[in-house]
Amino acid sequence: MHNEILTIGNITIYGYGLMIAIGILVAYLVAEYRAKKMGLDSDPIFSIMICAVICGFAGAKLLYYITILDEIIKNPKIILDVRDGFVVYGGIIIGILAVAVFCKIKKIHFLSYMDLVLPSVALAQGFGRIGCFLAGCCYGVETNSAFAVTFHNSDFAPNGIPLFPSQLVSSALDFANFFILCLLARKNKTPGKIGAFYLIFYSIGRFVIEFFRGDLQRGSVGTLSTSQFISIFVVIAGIVMLVFLKKAEKTNTGNSHNDPC
Repeated sequence: MHNEILTIGNITIYGYGLMIAIGILVAYLVAEYRAKKMGLDSDPIFSIMICAVICGFAGAKLLYYITILDEIIKNPKIILDVRDGFVVYGGIIIGILAVAVFCKIKKIHFLSYMDLVLPSVALAQGFGRIGCFLAGCCYGVETNSAFAVTFHNSDFAPNGIPLFPSQLVSSALDFANFFILCLLARKNKTPGKIGAFYLIFYSIGRFVIEFFRGDLQRGSVGTLSTSQFISIFVVIAGIVMLVFLKKAEKTNTGNSHNDPC
């Protein structure tokens, strides 16, 4: 759409970068606010967010490189272009692992902070997808429906062709994920459940929206896109996590009932 928001001299503010920045800032502020509501120490949140952002972007870039490994072998200079080309799942997986390590080092409860941070991640993703829409990346398939968008000056999406607005639908799903997770968190008493629900909800939405994506350069596994293939395993991981947490919850409840003191 309009990726160049404002130009002052030699400085240009791009919509994609602006929305990413807004998403990260809002996500951090919401996490700070929710930490107080949840009775968690807010001091580690800034460090956790920085860790998640840096490692997340690195993971997203790394997974993208893996999907275009054949092209990199032919032309290694592709690696030097760090401006675009990310696969979100790489960011989610590496980001969560990095935060787990951080929490281990700082001796803070990982599952509790995962429940705190992942709804904010969904919120940031919602803003990020708006940035994708402004830039024209992550575009949808060609469509003749009234529910379409046509780009005219995009460096990524094919111009002059009606496309399914996959970025806006993805954004709506991410915002919905955020609000649902926050509602579930109000009654949740088992650390880890909200994180598991995030994995399940995001993966289901991502699996479906991939059918409407038109940018095929992100790799594929058989008839599935790379993200759809990963989504299956992430959903399974989320469900397994819920099962284990439920069993642990019942075990703890049973032990407390049998406690003679």
